[in-house]
Amino acid sequence: MTVHPCRRRTVLAALPAWALGAVVPAWAQQPAAARPIRLALIEAFSGTFANTGEAVWRNVLMAAERVNARGGVPFSGGARPLEVVRYDSAGDAGQALALLRAAIDGGARIVMQGNSSAIASALVQAIERHNSRQPQQAAIFLNYAANDPALTNEHCSFWHFRFDAHIDMRLAALMDVLAADAAVKSIYLIGQDYSFGRLVLDHAAEQIAQRRADVRIAGRELHPIGRVKDFLPYMARIKATGADAVLTGNWGADLTLLIRAARDAGFGGSFYTFYANALGAPAAIGAAGEGRVYAVADWMPNVPTPESAALYEEFRRRWPREADDYVHLRMQLMVEAVAQAIERAGTADEAVAIARALEGADVTLAGRRGTMRAADHQFQQPLVVGQMQRQGSQDVPFGVEGSGWGFRIVRDISAEAATQPHTCQMKKPT
Repeated sequence: MTVHPCRRRTVLAALPAWALGAVVPAWAQQPAAARPIRLALIEAFSGTFANTGEAVWRNVLMAAERVNARGGVPFSGGARPLEVVRYDSAGDAGQALALLRAAIDGGARIVMQGNSSAIASALVQAIERHNSRQPQQAAIFLNYAANDPALTNEHCSFWHFRFDAHIDMRLAALMDVLAADAAVKSIYLIGQDYSFGRLVLDHAAEQIAQRRADVRIAGRELHPIGRVKDFLPYMARIKATGADAVLTGNWGADLTLLIRAARDAGFGGSFYTFYANALGAPAAIGAAGEGRVYAVADWMPNVPTPESAALYEEFRRRWPREADDYVHLRMQLMVEAVAQAIERAGTADEAVAIARALEGADVTLAGRRGTMRAADHQFQQPLVVGQMQRQGSQDVPFGVEGSGWGFRIVRDISAEAATQPHTCQMKKPT
């Protein structure tokens, strides 16, 4: 499988179609049966959140390699391999939109992004406009991490498919644990000041009121996304409120620095998080987080089954560097789902046919099954909540990123229990 380095690919892809004149792109000169099926990954591979983009890249690439190892996507005229092409948006929405155009001009009909709900929303709108104006070049958007509930509710789109659990699904899982934690009497809500961060705090306050009305919300605070280098002043304010716990949707460097500040400030409360199970967070908090830091995810390596252990070990063989061991099962299920849909549709070039087939996706990997709900394009899958513990302790055979810390599964929630109602009124092509 051909892999394109992000910087070189971004420079070449930035050329608009009109600038190429009469030159026919190399990909278009290949016979259709021999052409790789391009999956365009638009993500931050540079800047503050570059580590999150690289984590996505490793998972999507490994999943594509797995499909190709079994011969690629079969068609009547022969199989075609998957090709993942990365486009570096540096976390900027304007750049992401420019790269969307470049990806489509470069032959991609499947676009992937997730590490920002704001960027995902902009891409959904842009793809809607593009597909209505140029249906012969229509594209599908696969979302693996942008979890603003609106994307599969009031702003749902036929062209958008979300493979991550949205905010309310994740919060409900965390609330199952928090509701049983009698030690929590007050909680501080803190998040990044953009659409996702604000929604996490809004919806958390609502769910706390419903599930634990006795818990006092000690404070609520938003901070600039990706710009705070020292969270000690924030932690000083949190400690001053007497909060027993913190709930945050922070991710990337904003989460790592927040947790590091909690350790340095001697904060003794619990953390309820969306993403504390990797990307430097366990190493940042160390022993201070033992038994007190919780994270919710679609899957974690310590799910106690042989299939889960086998997937994690397969990932470590492919990516042996300990710092690279953040495994996203949902991203690998996403690639399996799109390969399945392309095979069922019998085409890699007609977006409507692929989207209709994707509405019926039913895939299993590592013993975990996920299905796509056709009504709103929200993937239905199990969720887990993990509690940070020392690697090697009971039920924690695997650590995170060589930190010596891992997550023990304290809740394993079935797809049926994790499901949420929707308000989507999707307009589908006739």
